[in-house]
Amino acid sequence: MSLLFALFAVNWVFFACHAAPTGQCKATRNTATSYSGFQIWSITPHSQSEQTALFKIIKNYKLEIWKETKELDDPVDIMVPPRVQKEVRQKLKEAKLPYDIEILDLQKEIKNENPIVNASASTRNAAHQMDWTRYHRLDDIYGYLKYLADTYPCHVQLINIGTSYEGRPLYVVHISNSTSAHTPAIWIDGTFHAREWISPAVVTYIIQQLVEDPANLKLLQNVDWYIMPVVNPDGYEYSHVSSRLWRKTRSPSEVESGRCQGVDPNRNFDFKWGGAGSSSNPCSQVYKGPKAFSEPETLAYANFISSISYKTKLYLTLHSSGQKIMLPWGYDRIVPHNFDEMLALAQNAACKFKLFNYKVGNKVDLLYRASGNSADWAASIGIEYVYSVELPIRGFVLPASNIIPVSQDFFRAMDVFADKVSTLTVVVK
Repeated sequence: MSLLFALFAVNWVFFACHAAPTGQCKATRNTATSYSGFQIWSITPHSQSEQTALFKIIKNYKLEIWKETKELDDPVDIMVPPRVQKEVRQKLKEAKLPYDIEILDLQKEIKNENPIVNASASTRNAAHQMDWTRYHRLDDIYGYLKYLADTYPCHVQLINIGTSYEGRPLYVVHISNSTSAHTPAIWIDGTFHAREWISPAVVTYIIQQLVEDPANLKLLQNVDWYIMPVVNPDGYEYSHVSSRLWRKTRSPSEVESGRCQGVDPNRNFDFKWGGAGSSSNPCSQVYKGPKAFSEPETLAYANFISSISYKTKLYLTLHSSGQKIMLPWGYDRIVPHNFDEMLALAQNAACKFKLFNYKVGNKVDLLYRASGNSADWAASIGIEYVYSVELPIRGFVLPASNIIPVSQDFFRAMDVFADKVSTLTVVVK
């Protein structure tokens, strides 16, 4: 991999506000961002020189990368605004870089992403509205979690660990068959990044399978589960009502008159905070925040996990997209002392998948540097097995018909993780 590629991957993997659609940075609940005419192009560099030329174009036109790769002959997907399509097309032609249009009109894809629900479907179950045939708003997700806690009180506890910037509760579901403090635990979370809708869908599917399918009771033997479907509820709601591709939290910026809001919560942790792969620019999609744990969401998250870290043996945080299971560290190209053990377990889990092939390896090798991320932090506090997952299918706008196949396939790995964790010893301090 060339040095130039590495620099561009860090600095231009996500675009700043001025490259976004009109309203992206200033959108309100009454002004929805439109991506009409935006296209997703796929370009495959076959040499170092082509790679360099491609990322020079990305930098010059401040294009957002939807799918990044560090390997030659793998496609790079970029989002191209209509106002620069002619120029970018010409630059690619001059560089002799052919491209394929993966999405012709992004707004049309967004419109068709989630099926419209008719009245009879929405009222068929008075207890909750949750299913896995569409993407649900936060109220549906939280309503389902409350339903589970009320219906299965012996196994499900709903824990409010704090409040988001805009005042929404931050819920963790504790699923257990044990009352012992010595039971080892697995942590799973989703929705650090608001636009990655497949993430909370898969996480809630895992909850449903653990609680409501008797065939999975074996997964509760000698293992506790702590699961947080929506780490970033403010951003998630905003991505539904105002800007589908919103990524960050919704806290106001302290500079530039608040023109660009939000912090990347996955750059806001206090382990190696502020290093490579994060930005000091509040308009950046990887803005690290004014200080580590500046966001109430990340602070509450870290405080809660720290309180159960003595028993938490495995950590899974789910993102999209890319079909990768990534191991620490993410802040630099080095690995923790138990990397081989983590790698072997992840490879065993990946072997369970039938529909999708996941790459397994170090985060920097597979993707890019990302300082201040949650997985590095989890490893730094002593959790033994730590994984950051990029779920399958390319792009952030994924038709809801993919929810079930992606969720079912990923759930196969729970057997492997639970079997391993059940053998580990908890030392109560």
